[in-house]
Amino acid sequence: MDAHRAAIAAGETALGLELGSTRIKAVLTDMNCRVLARGSYTWENRLENGVWTYDLNTAWEGVRAAYAALAADVQARYGTPLTRIGAVGISGMMHGYLAFDRDGRQLAPFRTWRNNITAQAADTLTEYFRFHIPQRWSIAHLYHAVLSGESHVGEIGFLTTLAGYIHWQLSGERVLGIGDASGMFPVDAERGTYDGSMLETFRCLAAVKALPWDIADILPRVLRAGEPAGTLTPHGAALLDPSVQLRASSRMAPPEGDAGTGMVGANAVRRGTGNISVGTSAFSMNVLEAPLRKVHKDIDIVMTPDGAPVAMVHTNNCSSDINAWAAIFGAFAAATGAALTPDELYQKLFAAARTGDADAGDLLNYACLSGEHITGVREGRPLFVRTPHSRFTLPNFMRAQLYAAFAPLRIGMEILVREEGVSPTRMTAHGGLFKTPVVAQQILADALNVPIAVMETAHEGGPWGMAVLAVFALCAREGQTLADFLDDVVFGTARTSVCVPDPAGTAGYDRFIERYRTALVVEKAAIGYRTRARERSSVRIISERE
Repeated sequence: MDAHRAAIAAGETALGLELGSTRIKAVLTDMNCRVLARGSYTWENRLENGVWTYDLNTAWEGVRAAYAALAADVQARYGTPLTRIGAVGISGMMHGYLAFDRDGRQLAPFRTWRNNITAQAADTLTEYFRFHIPQRWSIAHLYHAVLSGESHVGEIGFLTTLAGYIHWQLSGERVLGIGDASGMFPVDAERGTYDGSMLETFRCLAAVKALPWDIADILPRVLRAGEPAGTLTPHGAALLDPSVQLRASSRMAPPEGDAGTGMVGANAVRRGTGNISVGTSAFSMNVLEAPLRKVHKDIDIVMTPDGAPVAMVHTNNCSSDINAWAAIFGAFAAATGAALTPDELYQKLFAAARTGDADAGDLLNYACLSGEHITGVREGRPLFVRTPHSRFTLPNFMRAQLYAAFAPLRIGMEILVREEGVSPTRMTAHGGLFKTPVVAQQILADALNVPIAVMETAHEGGPWGMAVLAVFALCAREGQTLADFLDDVVFGTARTSVCVPDPAGTAGYDRFIERYRTALVVEKAAIGYRTRARERSSVRIISERE
């Protein structure tokens, strides 16, 4: 305790702040990356006019609340105020569309990674670049706005991500870590910046030529992990801490996306390693030892925070449906007088899943709160299906929920394994689903037929990974790589548990995924029915007006 108090008083600490899909979380560590304090704020995206978005005023409310909770935690634990921080790192949801004019005025509502509205733009850019551009990438959103003739496009002076925006406001620097930047526009790994030939291709597109800006001028400057990214300004310190106790001048680490902090938190930035992050969305990251042989529409090429190419399988949905069902079970438990904490509730439900049938009792679930590009589901429609002969029990129901959470990821990973020969010998997973030991970890191992490791730090998540990057920016030795820093300083004594695939579980999951693929027609029909209903309603309204 004395050592921690001294570190806090001396500012020998690092703050990691991550704006995730459902929570804004803050973590304070010492220079050995040990957690000293935490704070968080719950928020949620909204579907407005067909677009998934967050209000930036709410983002700042959440940032300040998470920091205030962390500062209160420091005071309560150590009896000392938080006034100095050695390094600060900002992380957030990758991709999406945040456009500002030259004076810093926001031009359009924030469009998040969750939107599947840019198909034409993404497909066109993929064809011209000969490089896969996913719908959620910033350049796809920008080109979609251009093709749609949105009035604000000509006024754009700066385009960035959520992490890049918060970093800009705190430091005045319009920069982005290379991992997050690679989800805005394709990056040249050798040069460590945006791909020059693709920038030129974009400039030459007919719809872009007449615009008053150049694409290279409106994107953030790209930085690798450890490179100088500015300092916390007095204005930025006041934004974080309106009580004005926090001093300025903290070193700022290059802002990163949640995929990058996930790789750091799983110690998976070295070539040949891989990790899986699960939460509202899920994605696997395989750091490549050689380029892929061809372009795949469901495999994205991004970068580690230090600039190594990664094959990313990204799915828009994972745990949201599980959380919704858990809330129902929790409400029922409370109604019976058996109120459970969230941890107790998930432990009981996941424990039930362990005793379910290997194929989930012929039950089927689609956890699509939003559209899912890998399965061709264009909008959200959560769906649970059973036949008269299904074995409808709580263990099978919960197993079906966990199976469905990983189903799109399994389908995407098959492309890497079968078509590219990328066969990881082990992957490290992290995320809230693994707070309950073994259950989700074993199911993921069975689903992917790959050993899954979970570290003791797995529950710390992105803000801790960002704090680690902040420590690296402040303390890395001359010439020390990020991979060596993680091995030597952060994970040298970390405990890890490994679940290997169970043959019976893998066979059961194979039967589930076969049903899942076959019955996708039911999921898509449900979406089509709603669309047709809206169309009929629109026709009725027009008729009545006439």
